[in-house]
Amino acid sequence: DAIGRGRGPYALQAAIAEQHDVAASVDDTDWPVIVALYEALGRVAPSPVVELNRAVAVAMAGGAEAGLALVDELAADGRLARYHPLHAVRAELLERLGRRDEAREAFAEAARLTANERERAILLARAATRR
Repeated sequence: DAIGRGRGPYALQAAIAEQHDVAASVDDTDWPVIVALYEALGRVAPSPVVELNRAVAVAMAGGAEAGLALVDELAADGRLARYHPLHAVRAELLERLGRRDEAREAFAEAARLTANERERAILLARAATRR
C-alpha cells in the first residue's frame, strides 16, 4: 500500500489529523485510510501508543471486536499496563460488545491509573453506570 510511503512521522501524524479535520463527523471519517496511516507510522516510529491508536482506528473501521483483539494484545505485552488510555479504550470496546462487567472493571482501572481528577470522575461515572 502506498499510503504513507516516503513520509516521516510528523507528516504521517499530520495526515492523520487531516483525515479527522476534513470529515464532517465521526461516521464520515475515512477510518480505513487512518488505519493505513497508523500502520505506516508504526513502521517509521514504532511505539505501543501508536499501536493503541491504530487499534482504535481498526475498531472504527472494522468493528469493536477487531479493535479489542489488538488492544488485548497490547495489554498482554505489559508495556502499557499503567497507561490509563489503554484501559479506557478497552472499556469502551467491551461496552460496545455488551460485556458490561468487564467494561466496568476496565473503566475503574483507567480511573485508578489517571492522575487527572476530572478524567477520574468521568471514568468512575462510566464504571458506575455499567451495573
